[in-house]
Amino acid sequence: MTKLFPFLFAAAIAGTCSRDLPYPIEQFETPSGEAVSVAMIHHGSLALSYKGFHIQIDPVAKMGGTEIDYTCFPKADLILVTHEHGDHLDPAAIDLLSKDGTRILLNPASQAKLGRGEVVSNGDTLRVGPVGIIAVPAYNISEDHLQFHPKGRDNGYILDFDGLRIYVSGDTEDIDEMAGFGPLDVAFLSANQPYTMTTTQCVEAAMTLQPKVLIPYHLSDTDMQEIKTVLDTNDSGIEVRLFEELR
Repeated sequence: MTKLFPFLFAAAIAGTCSRDLPYPIEQFETPSGEAVSVAMIHHGSLALSYKGFHIQIDPVAKMGGTEIDYTCFPKADLILVTHEHGDHLDPAAIDLLSKDGTRILLNPASQAKLGRGEVVSNGDTLRVGPVGIIAVPAYNISEDHLQFHPKGRDNGYILDFDGLRIYVSGDTEDIDEMAGFGPLDVAFLSANQPYTMTTTQCVEAAMTLQPKVLIPYHLSDTDMQEIKTVLDTNDSGIEVRLFEELR
């Protein structure tokens, strides 16, 4: 079901880039049959489009040896930042993607670092354009990892596109609060060590969340095939889609 460069993105970027987007794009359907397109950019960075409304999540223009040309994307109507770490918050990328009226939603520590945007904290709900948004907790629970993402500081986000619910976890482990996040159609779960989930934790989180589709992301050198194999072998009913771009 992977579709490269679907119409919603292709039309939006016409004339802005000399080449096609070099990222796989998945399309999901709302209950009313409208399309939501999601571009798998890199690591924790995603771009979504719905009814001509464009969202960037944790846009980062350069990480290690990977550079992202954000001029190939339309200006964002909404930018979401999960937390202030450099692989999630990039002021230069945010500046490039912003236009008059772009709303930037981010956790308090990211707002302090960026110097602008609207603070949203765990439990906050709001609507921006055609999208409902819930900021949910994202934090470490393993004793020797607590310093990376302390409880109460960072956000994950649940996005509601007229009944299609997409969860983007941010940097988290398999926290108890996940039991209350459903129902979900799509879940992006972070899985890299030592900062987020192990493959086992990712499987356990998926079994708790029960999304229709799981996309492991924020991967680093994670064996993401192991996540798919375990869920498939145990007849979880969860469709797992894997993308090398999300390392």
